Parts: sequence; structure tokens; C-alpha cells
Amino acid sequence: MKVVIHVGFFLAVFHVTDQLGNKLTDESLILRVPNQTGPTIKRQVRPSHVSSSSSSDHTALEITGIDRPGLLSEISAVLAQLECHVTAAVAWTHSGRAAVIIYVEEGRGGGPIVDSGRLAHVQEQLENVVEAHHGTGERRSVRLTDPKLGRTHTERRLHQLLYADLDYTRCQGCNDDCAKIHVTIEPCEEKGYSIVNLRSADRPKLLFDTVCALTDMEYVVFHAAVSSLGTLADQEYFIRQKDGCTLEKESERHKLSQCLIAAIERRDCDGLRLDVCTMNRMGLLSDVTRAFRENGLSISRAEVGRHGEMAIGSFYVTEASSGGSYVSPETVEQVRKELGESIVVVDKLPCWNGEVKPTAASKPSTRRHDGSAGGEKPRFSLGTLFWAHLGWLSSNFGSSIRS
Repeated sequence: MKVVIHVGFFLAVFHVTDQLGNKLTDESLILRVPNQTGPTIKRQVRPSHVSSSSSSDHTALEITGIDRPGLLSEISAVLAQLECHVTAAVAWTHSGRAAVIIYVEEGRGGGPIVDSGRLAHVQEQLENVVEAHHGTGERRSVRLTDPKLGRTHTERRLHQLLYADLDYTRCQGCNDDCAKIHVTIEPCEEKGYSIVNLRSADRPKLLFDTVCALTDMEYVVFHAAVSSLGTLADQEYFIRQKDGCTLEKESERHKLSQCLIAAIERRDCDGLRLDVCTMNRMGLLSDVTRAFRENGLSISRAEVGRHGEMAIGSFYVTEASSGGSYVSPETVEQVRKELGESIVVVDKLPCWNGEVKPTAASKPSTRRHDGSAGGEKPRFSLGTLFWAHLGWLSSNFGSSIRS
């Protein structure tokens, strides 16, 4: 489907499909775009009413620090003890750092936490958890934000938190040994631009992650071309800095290369994906993450939300004892026994040969040295499609302070 966005002198044309590569037919997905962007959008579909719930009824918690096994479990346990009901949460890990955004409401009666004394107490208890494994002078942060002060897309905010936490500094930039992502930055002297070219494995939200990095680093994109062929994606951007200057210094080009690679890597997580769908209740996230921790599983990424009376979550887990390369079927079965039959395996690690079957076919891709994936394009589970349909992370729970 062709989508045209035209605002003033800005013109963008997108050719889009669903996550399976098929034609878009769900009008609710298409009509969500103007709610997120604001511009005039031309599309060949019938208009219909789209509703979205406000996130002003929640208090947002933003946490960054060193990644370690059991971190999300300890955080959620403290919130349960303080009778803070988790309505949504998302956690990313990258380069040994972790960023977590949790939306909570008062356990008694609901609504945001408004009492300043209680807010201070919640923040103090969470700081104790985060600081427990930090050395003197090491970076960490716990912030409670007022949803009335502004709104930022949740996943963009995660990019901002990890960027501010300097997670990109461990990336050496693109070089001959770079296996997945290739970045080149060259001058276009006749037009006064810097040209950024990226090649990486194609996946959903790749464009979003790249543009977030450019925007948060205060680069202005004047022209762009993005295409995908098979499992590879190519992106080209003509950019300048906000002051109109190009990237003249090698240090500037190196940092931009680092940040672009980090932005793409943050969503690429290792581990076995486990989906949880059960009745929502107070302390549920604490119980689920405790079961993972007590069975030796570390969470590399998590997305949790609710839909009506149901709680829905996706967790990418690894076994700490195996260095993240293996999750035994016995461990998964033990977790299932403790949590009930509401947990299902969606994606298998290449070495995982357990008896638990995913709800939909989802073959892992085999990466080649050039960053492409062998075989066919990745398939998506029913759970993935359900998440895309809900869009709860990007709209219903998108409040935090705009930095």
C-alpha cells in the first residue's frame, strides 16, 4: 500500500505491508498513523473512528543502570510490596546496560501516584535496588515522571535513555570485522550534505530506530531513500547538523556511526521468547519475573501490558549459566508448572530442541557474516501480530517527560 505524507515542504512516500509482507487491510492500523504523526496523510481507505486511551492515569518510572540477572524481578517485587500496580512495562538491554520504563497506578483505587511523600518513598526504594550492584561513581538513574508534563513515544524514550547512558561507547563503529551492520559516512560537497549509508538485516521498526538516533543527536534529514531486498535493508540519508554544518571531524563521524549501530542493535536481543497471557492482577509481573529468576533465567528484553482484564507479556530469556546460548526444555517446563499453562514458547534458539511447541511457526534465521539471514524471511507468531494490532506501547502508554 502507498502512503503519502505531505506537510508544508515535507513530502514522504512509503510503500508498506504488514509484518508478513502482505497487503494492509486493517483500517485501524492504517488510521493510527495520523494520530501518531499529526500530518495530512493520503491513503485509499474509508475513514472510520479510532479511539485511544489516555495515559494520564499512570505514573511513569524510568530506570537505567548496569544490566544484571534478576534486575526486573527485584524492581517489580519492590513495586508489589509498595502496592503499586504495574499497568505496562518495557525493558531493553544493550552493551551491559539496562533501560526500563514502567507505568504504574495506585494499587488501591487506581490512578496516578500524586502524593509527593509517597512518590519520594517509591523512588528511594527503587534507587536502593538499582544501586545495590553499582560501584562508586557508576551511572544509574531512577526518575518518576508526571504524565501531564509531556509525551514521548515509549520506545523512542528508551533510545534516549540508553543514549544518555552512553551505551554506544562500547561499540567500536563499523569496521571490517562488523558482522551485521555496515555504516559509511561521506561528504557531498556540491550540495553541502553528509551522506549516511546503512546496510543491515531487515526487520520491523528498523527505520524508526535509525531516525530516532539521527533526531536525538540533532541531525536534520533533508533527503532519504530506504529499500529492502530479501533479508537486507539499505538506508541512505542526506543530513546536516542543526546549525547547517556537515560532519567535518572524524570524531563526529565515528560517534554517529557508533550511535546508529547501537540504535539498531538495541532491539536485536538474544534468547528464547516466552509469551504470557493471563488474568491481570496485582503483583503479576513480580510473580512472573521471580519464577524466571529462581529458575536461572535472565531477561534480555521485556514488553508487558494489559488489554481489558487480561495481562499480556513477551519476555526474551537466557540461562545465565550457559552464557545466553542455551535454554533447556526442562527449565521452560519448570517455569510453566509454576506459572500455569498461560506461558508459551514462540521463538526457539538454534540449539533448543524442547518438546514445548510454539503457537505458530517461527523459524530462527541463521546469520551470515555479511549480516544477511540465510533461508527465508523471518516469520511472525500470532503473538507478534497481536502486539502490532494493539499498538499499546506506542499510543496507550506513551507518557514520559520529553527531553
